[in-house]
Amino acid sequence: MSITTTRLLNTAGTFRRFSTVPTASQMFVEAWSKVSPNTDPPKLPLTFMQPKPPFPGSIPNKLTINFYLRYSFDISTKQVDMITVPATTGQMSILPGHMASMTELNPGVLSLHEGNETTKYFISGGFALTHPNSVTDLIAEESVPIERIDPDLVQKGLADFSQKLSSSTSEYEKVEAQVGVYVHTALSSALIG
Repeated sequence: MSITTTRLLNTAGTFRRFSTVPTASQMFVEAWSKVSPNTDPPKLPLTFMQPKPPFPGSIPNKLTINFYLRYSFDISTKQVDMITVPATTGQMSILPGHMASMTELNPGVLSLHEGNETTKYFISGGFALTHPNSVTDLIAEESVPIERIDPDLVQKGLADFSQKLSSSTSEYEKVEAQVGVYVHTALSSALIG
């Protein structure tokens, strides 16, 4: 291994050939103490990083989900057989043992499958972070169980936003109306099927 390679790996903090060569973190702390000896150095990102979750030896029978909403922690460590999310690329099902992924979610139906029961939520969009240890974190701005959605209000909202879209004069009004039409169309589709 060349000296240049050793230095590059050493500054990344992943390999140290000799213990006398300081890491980038150590060099930063030393430089900080010279510039500002009376204050503690700031914590570096590596300080906050947690070790990777262990990769299971076998695929678990259940998928663990955590469902985070903007103002609450709706579901914590719930065990399910499968979830189906409205990904930007289409409906995506996640099973235990799914490969690690990060998926952007569109407004649509989130389905939690437990045995013969399926619980459905309408989400306004968000992200699904699937970890290699069969844990999926769902992050959404808003969520409501499908059975609590009033079909008449959805149709009224769709008509209102469609009318606003056709009569909007500014770009802001047009974009606001397009978002309203998009979400209410997704709501309507969720109720149909």
